[in-house]
Amino acid sequence: MMGSDQATLSHFELLVEEPSMEAFLQEVLSRTVTACTFRIHTFQGRPDLIRNLQERLRGYAKWITSGYRIVVLLDRDSDDCYDLKHLLEDMAANAGLISRSEGCNWQIVNRIVIEELEAWYFGDWQAVCCAYPNVPRTVPNQARYRNPDAISGGTWEAFQRILQRSGYFKTGLRKVEAARAIGAYLNPNCNRSHSFLTFYNSIIEGASQ
Repeated sequence: MMGSDQATLSHFELLVEEPSMEAFLQEVLSRTVTACTFRIHTFQGRPDLIRNLQERLRGYAKWITSGYRIVVLLDRDSDDCYDLKHLLEDMAANAGLISRSEGCNWQIVNRIVIEELEAWYFGDWQAVCCAYPNVPRTVPNQARYRNPDAISGGTWEAFQRILQRSGYFKTGLRKVEAARAIGAYLNPNCNRSHSFLTFYNSIIEGASQ
C-alpha cells in the first residue's frame, strides 16, 4: 500500500524512439530522481513515434490527472530543431494538453536530443571511462568533441570508432548494452551536453511541483 508521501509523488510518462534510450533513462532516472515515478514507452524509431504521437496524446488528455506529466523525447538527427519542436508543440496543443512552453502547471514537455543519445555520453566522458576503462580519458580535450551537441559526421559513429579503437564492440556498437553500462555511471550534474541538461532540468522541475 502507498503511504501518504508516495501518493503525492509526481509521475512521468516518457515517450522515446528506441530501446537504447529506454535503457539509458531507466538507469539514470532510477538513481537520480527519487521524488517521482516514471514509465518509459518505446517506439520503433522516430517515424513510428511521430506517426502515433497525436493519437497517444489525445488518449492521455482524456484521463491525465494532477501530478502526471508527459515527456516526448526525439532525436534531432539532421532535422531543423525549431521545425521539429514546432511540430511537437502543435500536436500537444491539438490534444488539449498544456505544454511547458506555456508556463506553470504544465502537462507535457517536448525535448530534442541533439543530435542523438551518444552526444549525452560525450557530455559525461567520465561515465564512459567508468563503463569502458580502456577508453582514453582525454577525448573531451579534442576540439571536435569539446561540444557534445556539435559533433559533426554522426555522433554514434564517432562514439563507436573511439570504443572500437579501445578494444570494445569490434563487430559494431551494441546500443542497448552501452546505454545500460554508461547510464549506470552518468552524473547529470556533470554533463556538458546542453540538450541533456535541458531535458534533465525539466524532469527535476516537474518532480518538484
